[in-house]
Amino acid sequence: MHDLVLEIVALPPDRELTVLRPRDSEALLDEHAFEDEEFLPYWAELWPSGVALAQAIGGRALKGARVVELGCGLGLPSIAAALAGGRVLATDWSQAALDLLSDNAARNGAKLETALVRWNAPGALLEHAPFDLVLAADVLYERRNVPLLADLLPRLGREVLLADPGRPSLEGFLAQTGAIWARPPVYRLR
Repeated sequence: MHDLVLEIVALPPDRELTVLRPRDSEALLDEHAFEDEEFLPYWAELWPSGVALAQAIGGRALKGARVVELGCGLGLPSIAAALAGGRVLATDWSQAALDLLSDNAARNGAKLETALVRWNAPGALLEHAPFDLVLAADVLYERRNVPLLADLLPRLGREVLLADPGRPSLEGFLAQTGAIWARPPVYRLR
């Protein structure tokens, strides 16, 4: 695997997650993968939105709830949801992200499933919908994703929690989908 560092993330009420992440995400850049699909290793960063969403989930009781996370990356929200009792499916388009997430989930005593999913080809994922809770953290980093996610997220489940640091595309996304509750950086969509 990559050169990894250990991070500790506090969750309410009094839990800590320990996760390994690549020390240098730029070292994971692959020119061929970028040329082919504009693939960048966004998954390898510990994004503040992922931490905020995991903390928002950490205090919830999700016993038996079916939960899916889109673009999970390091998967802090997925791990938090699994520890809160959810039956979690964590998805990303990077197999390396899913492999590291599986290791980190086990490190924290969380059981979850993973699946390689592309937002522009969500058929297999939609077959498992509706989920009780849909999670997405910092997924609006590219404008081209806004229409895909505005269409997909509401079709996946009854409740959607989106964490975003205020990226330029957030306002347009919220106008398309509607937010019924907001405590930035976490938004609940109807």
